[in-house]
Amino acid sequence: MSESVSERINIFLTVDMQTINGYFNVHDPAPIYKRQLSHQLEDYIMACSRPAKRYSVVFYKLTCKSEIDKEYAKPLMYSIRRHFSLKKIVREKEFEKFKTRGWILLGISLVVAMFCQGVVPLLIDTENPLLMPLNNSLDIFSWVLLWRPIDSLLFSWTPHLKDISLLDKLATAELIIIENER
Repeated sequence: MSESVSERINIFLTVDMQTINGYFNVHDPAPIYKRQLSHQLEDYIMACSRPAKRYSVVFYKLTCKSEIDKEYAKPLMYSIRRHFSLKKIVREKEFEKFKTRGWILLGISLVVAMFCQGVVPLLIDTENPLLMPLNNSLDIFSWVLLWRPIDSLLFSWTPHLKDISLLDKLATAELIIIENER
């Protein structure tokens, strides 16, 4: 059985004295393992991992030309893993906020719908033919009011979980060092 391209994601990076500084924010004075990644590197990694599926495996393949370059590989990987771990934590907080907001909106919508369906019909005469359209309008209003929170809670959570899963894969991906002897 052959693996498809999306089952195995390889992210190739070259580690040498000239390219290592381009991987980080040039204004960050921290040590290499604590530096912020540059936007170009983050965009490259995200573009490489875009075809990833649920069961895809991600590998970082670092090409080192000498033994000195290998010393930069582990701090670079630590920085990349730290970066994506922090992004995952932020994304998980956003997901929790999304769920909380959805449940609160559903609760408020249910209270308003119960008021429209329970209290308002008691206040109006349902036998009066002039007030029947008002009763029908309240039914439609209740359904429309409940539609968005239910739709959001049932169907809109998948992109959040996909992003969290991808960030977790990028934070825990295996490192493979490729020695490039001249």
